[in-house]
Amino acid sequence: MPLPLEQISYQERVARFIYLYLQQELERVLIKTALLDSFERFLAQGHAYPFVDKRELKPRARIYEKEYALHNTFLVIFTEGTLPSHCKRYIRFFETNKLVKENLEYLADFKLYKEFNKNLTYFEQSDFFNLLEQLLPADYALLIQRDSSIKRTRYTLSHFRVKIDWPIDAAAEDLAKYLRYISKDLYEKGEKYAELLQQKLFEYYGFHYTAGGRRTAAIIAAQYLRHLDFISTVYVASCSCRSLTKIGTDDRLSRYVLLRLSNEEIAQVAKDNGLSQEKFEKYYLFYRFKEYGIGLFQVTYTHTEHSIPPPDGKLRELNPDYYWLVVDKQLLLPVFKYTDMRPLVYKTIYA
Repeated sequence: MPLPLEQISYQERVARFIYLYLQQELERVLIKTALLDSFERFLAQGHAYPFVDKRELKPRARIYEKEYALHNTFLVIFTEGTLPSHCKRYIRFFETNKLVKENLEYLADFKLYKEFNKNLTYFEQSDFFNLLEQLLPADYALLIQRDSSIKRTRYTLSHFRVKIDWPIDAAAEDLAKYLRYISKDLYEKGEKYAELLQQKLFEYYGFHYTAGGRRTAAIIAAQYLRHLDFISTVYVASCSCRSLTKIGTDDRLSRYVLLRLSNEEIAQVAKDNGLSQEKFEKYYLFYRFKEYGIGLFQVTYTHTEHSIPPPDGKLRELNPDYYWLVVDKQLLLPVFKYTDMRPLVYKTIYA
């Protein structure tokens, strides 16, 4: 399990602060790519954007899913430390998919091939995010991790086309043992019990158990990375649920979506927060049309007592009716360029 701040060295704390800062920078770019750029693609081609229904943001929500080809999709793994070599058994990062020029020639749409050099892969380089955005559409996942070849804290986009190969039942067994629903084996209480635990694995990470490939890979990766002593963050954008989901190995779970606000809702939210409508529209609407505006909505979730280890450490029985996840915070985020503005609380999912 990742070590808390108070249990790591001063040097490691400094490195963690650097990681958390870079995580914020990465997050803004991934939100832009997953949501804002997708919206503009729909707009440019004359299609109505498929806004997420609020009920889709409720835990355990099962929604009929349609895949939208215009919506950007990707999977990104960002680790605080360097993945040890034994992780290659299930997170497939090798020389063959290392981010070097020789491996990039197979990507037909990669525009930076001729200008590519190793320095571009480092986070602090001005063209890093240009490189990242070009590689996001590639199959499987991108891996950003600490460069262990140097002493100072430096992060690099080290691998692309990273495949996640840990079996779902192994991940479910791992989580169930941690939560004390089983003692040794996933099937020790029968196949039906094992099936329920696999469904609960998806709920633990905020998805329905019918979720597709990238989202499945994201939760499997997140569960596997919990075994390392440093924190990690997995980002997954899906073309069916039209969102960006952030899964942290520190048990933090968030979902970002574009939220359509009617003129009446805009007026009410501005009033509730003591803002003029003009200021609210300026600072919190990413797009404004005649009949509605579009804000960036973040939902954070928290685990219930049924999805954290029992205080006494004793084995317990699974009751599938108990929720493992509940909504914690609902926030409207400010337009990115207004960095001094705070998010606004907007409780709307259950309204």
